[in-house]
Amino acid sequence: MPQNLHAPNVLAHRRQQRTKRLLALEAVADSLVSVAGLAGAPVVHESGMEVGRLVDVVVRWEGESYPPLTGIVVRVGRRLAWVKADKIAELAQRRVVLRSAKFDLRDFMRRDNEVKLVDDVIDHQMVDVDGVRVFRAADLFLARVGGGHRLVGADVGFSTLLRRLGPARWRTTPQPDRLIDWAAIQPFSDPGEPVRLSRANNELKRLRPGELADLLEELGRSQRQELLDALDAETAADALEEMESEELVSLLREVDPGKAASLVATMEPDEAAEALRDLDDETRDELLDAMPQEVAESLSDLLDYDEETAGGVMTTAMLVLERGSTVAEARRQLRDRPESSDVDGVIVVDADGALVDDVRIVELFTAEPDQQLHELTGAPWPVTVAADVPIEEVLEAFVENRGSSVVVVDDQQRPIGRILADDLIDALLPEGARGLRAFAGLLS
Repeated sequence: MPQNLHAPNVLAHRRQQRTKRLLALEAVADSLVSVAGLAGAPVVHESGMEVGRLVDVVVRWEGESYPPLTGIVVRVGRRLAWVKADKIAELAQRRVVLRSAKFDLRDFMRRDNEVKLVDDVIDHQMVDVDGVRVFRAADLFLARVGGGHRLVGADVGFSTLLRRLGPARWRTTPQPDRLIDWAAIQPFSDPGEPVRLSRANNELKRLRPGELADLLEELGRSQRQELLDALDAETAADALEEMESEELVSLLREVDPGKAASLVATMEPDEAAEALRDLDDETRDELLDAMPQEVAESLSDLLDYDEETAGGVMTTAMLVLERGSTVAEARRQLRDRPESSDVDGVIVVDADGALVDDVRIVELFTAEPDQQLHELTGAPWPVTVAADVPIEEVLEAFVENRGSSVVVVDDQQRPIGRILADDLIDALLPEGARGLRAFAGLLS
């Protein structure tokens, strides 16, 4: 899988986040208790008399960085009984000691926001948002924090899995240096299971679109859906734009057609058209029918172009204003555009809609607000190509324009699209070279 490139300040922020995590505290690391090691452990009175055997550990799942222990499930004879956390005097490796010989063993009933760690979490798919990877926890670890126990980490090591499969005495030795701090973990659910995505707005927002794309490619079908549901529309669309084509096609086929149509409609037009081209005719038509008519018509026009031509790689996401418009108006429209980060300038046209100039954003923000756009026009003039021009000629135009964007025009010189550097790279690089595209994006 291609490795994502991170800016130094992003990496520094993540290192700083990790130093604040509980597993970095020596007292916490020294008090770790293996959940896998607790499974089947005796539950005893303070007198030493055995009450039953621990079946599962239950925590409250409400979006906290470290879910608190709420109780344990104990097998007493043929019953599954519930013991609240405040009745536990000692939670140690291979033994649980209760505070008193007098307590009420109630039948276990799962309450809202409660998760059984053995049944619901161990061996289930999760995301490490620090390491940006998908994994299955071989073991989970509790530690005493303040007045109670909390879930603080997960172990993904193969040796841990071997410990679980081996004799019970092997299951009791956690290795803190191999653990992932729970605050860096984003859990998911398997179909029908109660584990739910709970911290998406806090943790996943830190990830770049390329990193989210990597996660979407690794996750199973239900987890993909859950991740998409947790992201806002623009973030999800940005992530989809970074996915490999085969993975993207698979995702669009497996989600609800209305959801898929909404995601594609939010993508950049050129990226959306590329995604639609990779779909079979029936699925493509189904998605277009579910989109707003204006968006569907625009994408259908792009699909009519040969993908080896300028029209096939151009984006229609551009801001076009008449030459009499003011700088203030141009700034306002740039600010109001949801896709403003992908617009590198303003296309200036005359009263007939013919291209006059391509004014760069930096020029707009150094000009006076009341200046009209025609006052900013002048050499060097923009390089233009027709929509049917082959990709090779577009590349030559880029060289002529020293790597800036190229404007695609019709027979009347009216702008119909723009080709940015990343659009051309996408078209020229072989499939599967997303890492190179990400690198080129950092340089542009």
